[in-house]
Amino acid sequence: PQTGRLALYLLGLRATCPPSEPHRLLVTWLKYHLEEDWTGECSRRHGHPLTSYYQYGLGVLALCVHKKRVREEVTRRLLAAQHHGRLRHGGTAVDTEAVVALALTCLERRKLVGARLAAEIQAATHKVIRSMAEAQGPDGIIGNIYSTPWALQLFLAQGMCHTEPLYSRAMAALLGNLDTFGTAATMAQVLPVLHGHSYLDIASMPCGEEPDTLTPMAMEPPAEAPGNKTVRLVVECAQPWCFELRLYDQRVSVPAAASLLDVLQAATTQEPHFTFDTQDTAQGPYLTHVLGLEARQQKRNYWQLLSAPSTPLLKSVADYMPYDGETLILRLSEW
Repeated sequence: PQTGRLALYLLGLRATCPPSEPHRLLVTWLKYHLEEDWTGECSRRHGHPLTSYYQYGLGVLALCVHKKRVREEVTRRLLAAQHHGRLRHGGTAVDTEAVVALALTCLERRKLVGARLAAEIQAATHKVIRSMAEAQGPDGIIGNIYSTPWALQLFLAQGMCHTEPLYSRAMAALLGNLDTFGTAATMAQVLPVLHGHSYLDIASMPCGEEPDTLTPMAMEPPAEAPGNKTVRLVVECAQPWCFELRLYDQRVSVPAAASLLDVLQAATTQEPHFTFDTQDTAQGPYLTHVLGLEARQQKRNYWQLLSAPSTPLLKSVADYMPYDGETLILRLSEW
């Protein structure tokens, strides 16, 4: 199901203040995808959508912003997931918790649920905020730098005072790391926060007063750094069905300005048996296959990107720029 992609499209469509009501067919398709996202024995047995709770929450949020009700069962799925701790895969998915809490807050604020559900939503949201306070690091970041804007959006939607330490420290961390947000998708999460808004505010935008300010911006490409660098590339399989942990370990020479994606492409030329594949997403290329091994959401595994020995990379393979002599690990892991 294309739940998340269609949800973001509908949120963006509403934010552009279209001259007429968006096609009802798109909203109908999103409702259809929400149901398709929860079909099959896997979802019923394990209590999670086929895609992810992040995409499922985005779908509910988009419908709410367009003033569309969802079935009570859909709302209760999100409440049950929050209550049973299913939103935190490995204890790090702050962005998922925030998106789900934003969706629930929207339903409650727009009075699209009954009084009993509204009370449960308020209690669940307060619990999420307490959880985020516990997840905030000494540097002010909540979860990781990419999940911090989502947490701040939730704080804004809940009317948190900007002088609250939880909010002010997170905002200071965000302002100190703005250069990290280099894709349109990540910028879209940060920009509302910098202007004191959340995605919930899209629903009440005064479109009659919105000027057309979308103009192209000319940018010069950055100058390429001279010389080459050598990166050690390691592939590991941490699954019990793998015969050995380390499947590949080679040094790869690339230009000094090369990204991790460039390193992978160079490795295919250097070693013909080395193969990989990616899938395009809003956050950039997502690594799906390495050496013929596939990462599948249905099996709850993914290719974890690490800088040796154990530092997770917070950028996509196209955005991360390795340094000379760095060891990069691609590890097939569960979440």
